[in-house]
Amino acid sequence: MVKFKFEPRLEIPAWMNVVIPVAAVVFGLFIGGILFACLGVNPFKAYAAVLEGALGSTFGLGEIIIKAIPLTLTALAGLICYRMLIWNIGAEGQLCMGALATAAVVRYFFVNNCFVMFVMMFIAAAIAGGLWGGVTGFLKAKWGVSETITTLMLNYVAINVCEHFIYGPWKDPMSMGFPFTPNFPDAARLWVLGGTKVHSGLFIALAVAVVFQILLKRSKWGYEIRVIGENPRAASYAGINIARNILLVTFIGGAVGGLAGMSEVAGLLGRMNRGFSMGYGYTGIIVAWLARLSPIYVPLVAFLMGILLVGGDTLQVAMGLPLASINILQGLILCSVLGAETLSRYKVRIVHTNGAKGETA
Repeated sequence: MVKFKFEPRLEIPAWMNVVIPVAAVVFGLFIGGILFACLGVNPFKAYAAVLEGALGSTFGLGEIIIKAIPLTLTALAGLICYRMLIWNIGAEGQLCMGALATAAVVRYFFVNNCFVMFVMMFIAAAIAGGLWGGVTGFLKAKWGVSETITTLMLNYVAINVCEHFIYGPWKDPMSMGFPFTPNFPDAARLWVLGGTKVHSGLFIALAVAVVFQILLKRSKWGYEIRVIGENPRAASYAGINIARNILLVTFIGGAVGGLAGMSEVAGLLGRMNRGFSMGYGYTGIIVAWLARLSPIYVPLVAFLMGILLVGGDTLQVAMGLPLASINILQGLILCSVLGAETLSRYKVRIVHTNGAKGETA
């Protein structure tokens, strides 16, 4: 009998950091091509349609950037937690709470000044998202409650709280029955670039990515996060306060997720409506892992994922494929990347029952 044994690599070759993620994406696209073929669509024509629909016009390029903004922020919201082995699956809920706080500021504390409104909305969204994420951190640090379960369940709570206000007390009386809040005044909108729909949330996302890169690579706190993520027991022996860091990363991650909500409702939509998130919190998980948990690469990966999302609309219209096919493709890519991540960190040895070891795979 032959068994496979996984052993940690003492050193990861530099070429693996490039080749393995690319190979994982290609493999995911290959399996996706088989899916398209099973649906009766030529895979090459499908992928060509994706690229044409996304990059074939200035409108498509603008749509990619618009989608990359919340993807970048939700990916960063999860990334800072993942680096410490805290599995924050709650960026979707944190985004919703940030949007809710933004709408509350506009409704109850409106000031006819763009700068004042931006600061107020920014702070409110960050605090709301941070507290929503901090609840999970507190439960994890105090009683060891699984953050995967609590963040996931809190997503549904946040979504339904938002829908309560959208359908209930904040519903626009002039909406003719449609579920959305009144339009935000101009002073409560993020400014846009030229005649496009690309808004200043782009600069917030890029700034957060740069700040996270500096924090994680250059600061003492970033070093503590890396140590806890790589060896929690050694970190505890070294005197690093693990409980405090759990609270910090979950609050900061939640705050960034809240900023994603602000950028959507104050930048793109100008109000809250049903389904305003479009699942960015979940797609951000894929972006974070495709970027190999490196903040500086997140905006680029978010842009590439935006191509897939925008091109997916073309597949629906031009080829009649269901939206679910694009969601399945995203899942295939994520599974491929996670599998490749395992192979990059571990080497596989073939072990025979007689104790003889085979060559490393």
